[in-house]
Amino acid sequence: MLLRNPVNHKIFRPVRLLILLCAFSSGQIPAQEYKHSEKPPLYGKEWVAIAGKPLSAAAGSRIFNQGGNAVDAASAMLAASATMWDTMGWGGETQALIHNPHTGKVIAINALGAAPSGATPEHYESLGLPHPPEYGPLAAVTPGTPGGLLVMLAEFGTMSLEEVLMPAMEMARGYPIERVQAESIQLYKNLLLQWPDSTRVLLPNFNPGNAQG
Repeated sequence: MLLRNPVNHKIFRPVRLLILLCAFSSGQIPAQEYKHSEKPPLYGKEWVAIAGKPLSAAAGSRIFNQGGNAVDAASAMLAASATMWDTMGWGGETQALIHNPHTGKVIAINALGAAPSGATPEHYESLGLPHPPEYGPLAAVTPGTPGGLLVMLAEFGTMSLEEVLMPAMEMARGYPIERVQAESIQLYKNLLLQWPDSTRVLLPNFNPGNAQG
């Protein structure tokens, strides 16, 4: 969820990233807390950045504070979320709706990954597979998220790619992962062990001789 006051910034107030965030109008935020939710109300006079992960929302807030617009912030949030990997990754896909308050137009970004040219029924049949597998490199499409982020930033952003990706690049050097992500890695450990690179990256301390892993 992103909101930018058009008085203080001239380009693109709301942005809706279907994977991460959803936009709301620039009207006053109701100061009420619904009984079925334990989440506190949030207030923002000029902008609000909300994502599924606190580190992603922090990346968007950082870009806003550096003078970026809603698209810059959304791109930073997308990059941070993809770097965290647990709910989405750089190999995934992204859809976005960008509203231009000056023209009233809504621009749709469809960053869906296309199937590789070699991913034909004949290819899978030659491997003895009746259909593409559920996991692994043979199940992957061409990553769409990187291209979608680049298009959004080039067409509607105001900051450089380096500036927008800086929070994600800093995270890539190392950050404390959340408990749910650690538990997910443990849950899918046997699946990850099928590929050497997955084992190297996600299970660097794995010891085959240790029954506990």
